[in-house]
Amino acid sequence: MSLQSTDQIADLITRIRNAIMVGKTEIRVPTSKLKVAVVEVLQKAGYIDGYEIEKAEPRGILHVSINAEGTPARINEIAKISKPGRRIYTACEDIPVVKSGRGIVIISTSKGLMTGKEAKKARLGGEILIRVY
Repeated sequence: MSLQSTDQIADLITRIRNAIMVGKTEIRVPTSKLKVAVVEVLQKAGYIDGYEIEKAEPRGILHVSINAEGTPARINEIAKISKPGRRIYTACEDIPVVKSGRGIVIISTSKGLMTGKEAKKARLGGEILIRVY
């Protein structure tokens, strides 16, 4: 079995989406800097409870706590926008608003990953990676 995924972010959000659908409260995925950055943004925005990184060989394991036991998940919809076959870029003025401001988009900018609101405030555009509601 290979640990390498062709699209790391798509793999991460698919595991999160599947875990929510079956009622699981946490997931475990092979770690990478990009996955950790995505999970940090989701935690800062309040969509997940937390995460921790476990050291392992050949790659660490990222434990993501989606919600507490007995509470509903705060993510209703999570989708990958920019895909390997078709990248979606935007200027800071054109950053989309999700569900009238109740959701977020995660954007990869020159200053790292951030929400659409943070990118607008910093006047940065970039690649739209994920839409969360």
